[in-house]
Amino acid sequence: MTLLSANASAGVTLDNVKKKGFVQCGVSDGLPGFSFVDAKGTFAGFDVDVCRAVAAAVFGDASKVKYSQLTAKERFTALQSGEVDLLSRSTTWTSSRDGSMGILFTGVSYYDGQGFLVNKKLSVKSAKELNGATFCIQAGTVTELNLADYFRANKLKFTPISFDTSDESFKALEAGRCDVLTSDQSQLYGQRLKLATPDDYVVLPEVISKEPLTPAVRRGDEEWFTVVRWTLNAMLNAEELGVTSKNVAEQKQSTNNPDVARLLGSEGALGKDLNLPNDWAFQIVKQVGNYGESFERNLGDSSDLKIKRGLNALWNKGGIQYAAPVR
Repeated sequence: MTLLSANASAGVTLDNVKKKGFVQCGVSDGLPGFSFVDAKGTFAGFDVDVCRAVAAAVFGDASKVKYSQLTAKERFTALQSGEVDLLSRSTTWTSSRDGSMGILFTGVSYYDGQGFLVNKKLSVKSAKELNGATFCIQAGTVTELNLADYFRANKLKFTPISFDTSDESFKALEAGRCDVLTSDQSQLYGQRLKLATPDDYVVLPEVISKEPLTPAVRRGDEEWFTVVRWTLNAMLNAEELGVTSKNVAEQKQSTNNPDVARLLGSEGALGKDLNLPNDWAFQIVKQVGNYGESFERNLGDSSDLKIKRGLNALWNKGGIQYAAPVR
Protein backbone atom coordinates (compact mmCIF):
# COMPACT_ATOMS: atom_id res chain seq x y z
CA MET A 1 0.00 0.00 0.00
CA THR A 2 1.33 3.42 -0.88
CA LEU A 3 1.65 6.16 1.71
CA LEU A 4 -1.07 8.15 -0.08
CA SER A 5 -3.55 5.28 0.04
CA ALA A 6 -2.68 4.57 3.67
CA ASN A 7 -3.47 8.17 4.57
CA ALA A 8 -6.66 8.18 2.50
CA SER A 9 -8.02 5.17 4.41
CA ALA A 10 -6.67 6.18 7.81
CA GLY A 11 -9.80 8.02 8.93
CA VAL A 12 -11.60 4.79 9.78
CA THR A 13 -8.98 3.37 12.17
CA LEU A 14 -11.17 3.44 15.27
CA ASP A 15 -14.05 1.78 13.42
CA ASN A 16 -11.71 -0.87 12.03
CA VAL A 17 -10.19 -1.52 15.44
CA LYS A 18 -13.66 -1.99 16.93
CA LYS A 19 -14.72 -4.31 14.11
CA LYS A 20 -11.70 -6.60 14.38
CA GLY A 21 -11.83 -6.54 18.18
CA PHE A 22 -8.24 -5.62 19.04
CA VAL A 23 -5.53 -2.99 18.67
CA GLN A 24 -2.56 -4.02 16.52
CA CYS A 25 0.35 -2.36 18.29
CA GLY A 26 3.91 -2.00 17.03
CA VAL A 27 6.51 -2.42 19.77
CA SER A 28 10.26 -2.93 19.93
CA ASP A 29 11.93 -6.24 19.19
CA GLY A 30 12.76 -6.78 22.85
CA LEU A 31 13.76 -3.97 25.21
CA PRO A 32 13.67 -4.62 28.97
CA GLY A 33 11.41 -2.22 30.78
CA PHE A 34 9.70 -0.97 27.62
CA SER A 35 8.50 -3.94 25.57
CA PHE A 36 9.55 -7.54 26.13
CA VAL A 37 8.06 -10.99 26.62
CA ASP A 38 8.14 -11.99 30.29
CA ALA A 39 8.69 -15.42 31.85
CA LYS A 40 5.00 -16.25 31.36
CA GLY A 41 5.17 -15.49 27.63
CA THR A 42 3.21 -12.27 28.07
CA PHE A 43 4.15 -8.93 26.53
CA ALA A 44 5.04 -6.42 29.23
CA GLY A 45 6.73 -3.04 29.62
CA PHE A 46 6.13 0.69 29.67
CA ASP A 47 5.44 0.96 25.91
CA VAL A 48 3.26 -2.14 26.08
CA ASP A 49 1.21 -0.46 28.82
CA VAL A 50 0.37 2.34 26.38
CA CYS A 51 -1.04 -0.26 23.98
CA ARG A 52 -2.97 -1.93 26.80
CA ALA A 53 -4.33 1.40 28.00
CA VAL A 54 -5.67 2.23 24.51
CA ALA A 55 -7.39 -1.17 24.41
CA ALA A 56 -8.86 -0.57 27.87
CA ALA A 57 -10.23 2.79 26.69
CA VAL A 58 -11.75 1.39 23.49
CA PHE A 59 -12.96 -2.04 24.63
CA GLY A 60 -12.94 -1.90 28.42
CA ASP A 61 -10.45 -4.77 28.15
CA ALA A 62 -6.70 -4.12 28.25
CA SER A 63 -5.95 -7.60 26.92
CA LYS A 64 -7.43 -6.88 23.48
CA VAL A 65 -4.06 -6.12 21.88
CA LYS A 66 -1.93 -7.97 19.36
CA TYR A 67 1.73 -7.05 19.11
CA SER A 68 4.08 -6.65 16.15
CA GLN A 69 7.74 -6.66 17.17
CA LEU A 70 9.50 -4.18 14.91
CA THR A 71 13.08 -3.09 14.39
CA ALA A 72 13.89 0.60 14.11
CA LYS A 73 14.10 0.23 10.32
CA GLU A 74 10.71 -1.51 10.07
CA ARG A 75 8.63 0.62 12.42
CA PHE A 76 7.57 3.52 10.19
CA THR A 77 6.75 1.37 7.17
CA ALA A 78 4.61 -0.85 9.38
CA LEU A 79 2.63 2.15 10.60
CA GLN A 80 2.36 3.87 7.20
CA SER A 81 1.16 0.71 5.47
CA GLY A 82 -1.53 -0.07 8.04
CA GLU A 83 0.22 -3.17 9.37
CA VAL A 84 -0.15 -1.66 12.84
CA ASP A 85 -2.75 0.75 14.24
CA LEU A 86 -0.40 2.31 16.75
CA LEU A 87 3.36 2.56 17.16
CA SER A 88 4.49 2.50 20.79
CA ARG A 89 8.17 1.81 20.36
CA SER A 90 10.70 4.24 21.90
CA THR A 91 10.39 6.58 18.93
CA THR A 92 11.70 10.16 19.01
CA TRP A 93 9.42 12.99 17.91
CA THR A 94 11.36 15.09 15.36
CA SER A 95 10.40 17.76 12.83
CA SER A 96 11.31 15.66 9.80
CA ARG A 97 9.34 12.65 10.99
CA ASP A 98 6.39 14.82 11.92
CA GLY A 99 6.39 16.70 8.63
CA SER A 100 7.31 14.21 5.95
CA MET A 101 6.47 10.64 6.96
CA GLY A 102 2.67 10.67 7.05
CA ILE A 103 2.52 10.08 10.79
CA LEU A 104 1.46 12.03 13.88
CA PHE A 105 2.99 11.94 17.36
CA THR A 106 0.37 11.84 20.09
CA GLY A 107 2.24 13.17 23.13
CA VAL A 108 5.49 12.53 24.98
CA SER A 109 5.30 9.35 27.01
CA TYR A 110 8.97 9.44 28.09
CA TYR A 111 11.55 12.23 28.04
CA ASP A 112 14.88 10.65 27.15
CA GLY A 113 18.31 11.62 25.84
CA GLN A 114 21.18 9.91 24.02
CA GLY A 115 23.98 8.57 26.17
CA PHE A 116 26.98 6.23 26.15
CA LEU A 117 27.63 2.75 27.56
CA VAL A 118 31.23 1.60 28.03
CA ASN A 119 33.13 -1.23 29.67
CA LYS A 120 34.60 -0.10 32.98
CA LYS A 121 37.99 -1.49 31.92
CA LEU A 122 38.35 1.47 29.55
CA SER A 123 38.61 3.69 32.63
CA VAL A 124 36.59 6.38 30.87
CA LYS A 125 34.53 8.79 32.96
CA SER A 126 33.39 11.23 30.28
CA ALA A 127 32.32 11.09 26.65
CA LYS A 128 34.94 13.72 25.90
CA GLU A 129 37.58 11.06 26.55
CA LEU A 130 36.31 8.97 23.61
CA ASN A 131 38.29 10.58 20.79
CA GLY A 132 38.99 7.98 18.09
CA ALA A 133 36.65 5.39 19.61
CA THR A 134 34.56 2.90 17.63
CA PHE A 135 30.81 3.11 18.27
CA CYS A 136 28.08 0.49 17.92
CA ILE A 137 24.89 2.14 16.59
CA GLN A 138 21.45 0.84 15.71
CA ALA A 139 20.51 1.52 12.09
CA GLY A 140 17.38 3.50 11.24
CA THR A 141 17.72 5.93 14.15
CA VAL A 142 18.89 9.52 14.61
CA THR A 143 21.66 8.26 16.89
CA GLU A 144 24.51 8.62 14.41
CA LEU A 145 23.48 12.17 13.48
CA ASN A 146 23.43 13.18 17.14
CA LEU A 147 26.80 11.53 17.68
CA ALA A 148 28.33 13.26 14.66
CA ASP A 149 27.03 16.65 15.86
CA TYR A 150 28.41 16.13 19.37
CA PHE A 151 31.84 14.95 18.22
CA ARG A 152 32.10 17.73 15.65
CA ALA A 153 31.25 20.36 18.27
CA ASN A 154 33.92 18.93 20.59
CA LYS A 155 36.52 18.44 17.79
CA LEU A 156 36.62 14.67 18.29
CA LYS A 157 36.70 11.77 15.83
CA PHE A 158 34.83 8.44 15.88
CA THR A 159 34.16 5.36 13.77
CA PRO A 160 30.55 4.06 13.57
CA ILE A 161 29.45 0.45 13.06
CA SER A 162 25.73 0.02 12.35
CA PHE A 163 23.52 -2.95 13.27
CA ASP A 164 19.91 -3.72 12.35
CA THR A 165 18.73 -4.49 15.89
CA SER A 166 19.54 -3.28 19.38
CA ASP A 167 20.40 -6.84 20.43
CA GLU A 168 23.01 -7.07 17.68
CA SER A 169 24.61 -3.81 18.72
CA PHE A 170 24.85 -4.86 22.37
CA LYS A 171 26.32 -8.24 21.46
CA ALA A 172 28.91 -6.44 19.35
CA LEU A 173 29.87 -4.29 22.33
CA GLU A 174 30.17 -7.36 24.53
CA ALA A 175 32.30 -9.11 21.89
CA GLY A 176 34.68 -6.15 21.72
CA ARG A 177 33.81 -5.11 18.16
CA CYS A 178 33.35 -1.56 19.38
CA ASP A 179 34.46 0.53 22.34
CA VAL A 180 31.19 2.27 23.03
CA LEU A 181 27.50 1.74 22.50
CA THR A 182 25.41 4.87 22.08
CA SER A 183 21.64 5.03 22.18
CA ASP A 184 18.85 6.54 24.25
CA GLN A 185 19.77 6.23 27.91
CA SER A 186 16.61 4.25 28.61
CA GLN A 187 17.72 1.63 26.07
CA LEU A 188 21.21 1.53 27.55
CA TYR A 189 19.85 0.76 31.00
CA GLY A 190 17.46 -1.83 29.61
CA GLN A 191 19.82 -3.67 27.28
CA ARG A 192 22.64 -3.56 29.85
CA LEU A 193 20.67 -6.12 31.86
CA LYS A 194 21.00 -8.58 28.95
CA LEU A 195 24.80 -8.58 29.10
CA ALA A 196 26.52 -11.55 30.73
CA THR A 197 28.22 -9.27 33.28
CA PRO A 198 26.15 -6.05 33.42
CA ASP A 199 28.14 -4.70 36.37
CA ASP A 200 31.21 -4.50 34.11
CA TYR A 201 29.55 -1.69 32.13
CA VAL A 202 28.65 1.87 33.05
CA VAL A 203 26.49 4.58 31.50
CA LEU A 204 28.51 7.80 31.21
CA PRO A 205 27.00 11.01 32.66
CA GLU A 206 26.67 13.00 29.40
CA VAL A 207 23.28 13.31 27.72
CA ILE A 208 23.88 14.76 24.24
CA SER A 209 20.39 15.11 22.78
CA LYS A 210 16.70 15.62 23.46
CA GLU A 211 14.75 12.43 22.76
CA PRO A 212 11.03 12.91 23.46
CA LEU A 213 9.71 9.36 22.99
CA THR A 214 6.18 9.38 21.67
CA PRO A 215 3.48 6.96 20.49
CA ALA A 216 2.57 7.57 16.85
CA VAL A 217 -0.39 7.02 14.53
CA ARG A 218 -1.00 7.56 10.82
CA ARG A 219 -1.68 11.09 9.65
CA GLY A 220 -5.21 11.79 8.42
CA ASP A 221 -7.15 10.17 11.24
CA GLU A 222 -7.78 12.81 13.90
CA GLU A 223 -10.33 10.63 15.69
CA TRP A 224 -7.84 7.82 16.36
CA PHE A 225 -5.08 10.33 17.11
CA THR A 226 -7.31 11.91 19.76
CA VAL A 227 -8.08 8.55 21.40
CA VAL A 228 -4.40 7.71 21.76
CA ARG A 229 -3.45 11.21 22.92
CA TRP A 230 -6.13 11.27 25.60
CA THR A 231 -5.22 7.79 26.78
CA LEU A 232 -1.81 9.13 27.80
CA ASN A 233 -3.40 12.30 29.23
CA ALA A 234 -5.74 10.17 31.33
CA MET A 235 -2.84 8.21 32.85
CA LEU A 236 -0.99 11.42 33.72
CA ASN A 237 -4.07 13.16 35.10
CA ALA A 238 -4.90 10.13 37.21
CA GLU A 239 -1.47 10.23 38.84
CA GLU A 240 -1.75 13.96 39.49
CA LEU A 241 -5.18 13.48 41.07
CA GLY A 242 -4.02 10.57 43.22
CA VAL A 243 -6.20 8.03 41.41
CA THR A 244 -4.57 4.59 41.30
CA SER A 245 -5.52 1.09 40.25
CA LYS A 246 -6.06 0.29 43.94
CA ASN A 247 -8.43 3.15 44.77
CA VAL A 248 -10.08 3.91 41.42
CA ALA A 249 -13.29 2.01 42.23
CA GLU A 250 -13.69 3.94 45.48
CA GLN A 251 -12.82 7.22 43.77
CA LYS A 252 -15.45 6.63 41.10
CA GLN A 253 -18.13 6.56 43.78
CA SER A 254 -17.00 9.86 45.28
CA THR A 255 -18.17 13.25 44.07
CA ASN A 256 -15.90 15.31 46.34
CA ASN A 257 -13.48 16.23 43.55
CA PRO A 258 -15.12 17.32 40.26
CA ASP A 259 -11.87 16.73 38.33
CA VAL A 260 -11.84 13.11 39.46
CA ALA A 261 -15.55 12.72 38.75
CA ARG A 262 -15.12 13.99 35.17
CA LEU A 263 -12.04 11.83 34.58
CA LEU A 264 -13.71 8.62 35.77
CA GLY A 265 -17.06 9.31 34.10
CA SER A 266 -19.08 9.84 37.27
CA GLU A 267 -20.09 13.27 35.97
CA GLY A 268 -20.61 14.52 32.44
CA ALA A 269 -20.42 12.60 29.19
CA LEU A 270 -16.89 13.31 28.00
CA GLY A 271 -16.45 9.79 26.64
CA LYS A 272 -18.97 10.65 23.92
CA ASP A 273 -16.67 13.42 22.68
CA LEU A 274 -13.99 10.79 22.05
CA ASN A 275 -16.37 8.16 20.64
CA LEU A 276 -15.53 6.03 23.68
CA PRO A 277 -17.54 4.59 26.59
CA ASN A 278 -17.96 7.09 29.39
CA ASP A 279 -15.86 4.95 31.74
CA TRP A 280 -12.89 4.88 29.32
CA ALA A 281 -10.45 6.48 31.77
CA PHE A 282 -11.74 4.42 34.67
CA GLN A 283 -10.94 1.25 32.71
CA ILE A 284 -7.45 2.52 31.87
CA VAL A 285 -6.56 3.16 35.50
CA LYS A 286 -8.30 0.05 36.83
CA GLN A 287 -6.61 -2.34 34.39
CA VAL A 288 -3.27 -0.68 33.60
CA GLY A 289 -2.73 1.94 36.32
CA ASN A 290 -1.84 5.59 36.23
CA TYR A 291 1.36 6.91 34.64
CA GLY A 292 3.35 6.67 37.86
CA GLU A 293 2.27 3.09 38.51
CA SER A 294 3.36 2.04 35.02
CA PHE A 295 6.68 3.86 35.35
CA GLU A 296 7.42 2.39 38.79
CA ARG A 297 6.47 -1.15 37.76
CA ASN A 298 8.43 -1.22 34.52
CA LEU A 299 11.26 1.30 34.87
CA GLY A 300 11.49 2.59 38.43
CA ASP A 301 12.62 1.20 41.77
CA SER A 302 10.22 -1.75 41.57
CA SER A 303 11.94 -2.88 38.35
CA ASP A 304 15.42 -4.15 37.57
CA LEU A 305 16.27 -0.92 35.74
CA LYS A 306 15.93 1.41 38.77
CA ILE A 307 15.58 4.50 36.56
CA LYS A 308 14.78 7.70 38.44
CA ARG A 309 11.76 9.70 37.34
CA GLY A 310 13.85 12.81 36.58
CA LEU A 311 12.22 14.80 33.78
CA ASN A 312 9.42 12.23 33.72
CA ALA A 313 8.18 13.27 37.14
CA LEU A 314 4.98 15.29 37.11
CA TRP A 315 5.27 19.05 36.61
CA ASN A 316 4.36 19.64 40.27
CA LYS A 317 6.94 17.11 41.47
CA GLY A 318 10.04 18.58 39.81
CA GLY A 319 9.59 17.07 36.33
CA ILE A 320 8.01 18.24 33.09
CA GLN A 321 5.24 15.67 32.53
CA TYR A 322 2.07 17.69 32.14
CA ALA A 323 -1.33 16.59 30.87
CA ALA A 324 -4.09 18.68 29.37
CA PRO A 325 -7.15 18.73 31.65
CA VAL A 326 -10.17 16.48 31.22
CA ARG A 327 -12.96 19.04 30.97
